[in-house]
Amino acid sequence: MNKTIKAWYFSTDDCILQYGDGRKIKEGVIHKVDEPIKLCEGGLHASLTPFEALYYARGSILWEVELSGKIISGDNKRVATVRKYIKGLNIENYLREFAREEALSVIHLWRAPSIVKEYLETGDLNLRGAARAAAWTAAANAAWNAAWTAAAEAAWNAAWIAAAAAKAARYAAKDASGIRFNDKVEKLFK
Repeated sequence: MNKTIKAWYFSTDDCILQYGDGRKIKEGVIHKVDEPIKLCEGGLHASLTPFEALYYARGSILWEVELSGKIISGDNKRVATVRKYIKGLNIENYLREFAREEALSVIHLWRAPSIVKEYLETGDLNLRGAARAAAWTAAANAAWNAAWTAAAEAAWNAAWIAAAAAKAARYAAKDASGIRFNDKVEKLFK
């Protein structure tokens, strides 16, 4: 009996398989490939969670899929000889909303220009360009100031310690973000 795995896959916005394959992706369609299959090289890929699938996204169409046939598992994705498309949704608006929520969750860590905060809170596309420019200017100024401060030996050592702590915090935040992302996306598919 073939094992079936529920998984997630982002397609391009035109819903066409890439790398010269050219087959159309639609709900209910089953794609098959011949062996040999290999992670990152050949086969039909998908991830166990929407958040893991986001790493490989080439568009904003997220598919709930079933993998079957021969399946090879990796750290954050699988490759199989068979992939069935259960349901697909364009989640571009949700992806933008999620990105703004995540940015707002750390806005207290820097002196964000008011236009940046306003864009993140409202999602007003008319503010996006100005917010991006203001954020880049603020980041450049912060980087310049940090470079001068970090020149001292004590600051250098402190930076390494802070970087290690920040890395640990980043992984914890990534895990929490992934859980929130997966929960919200799975609700969209119900």
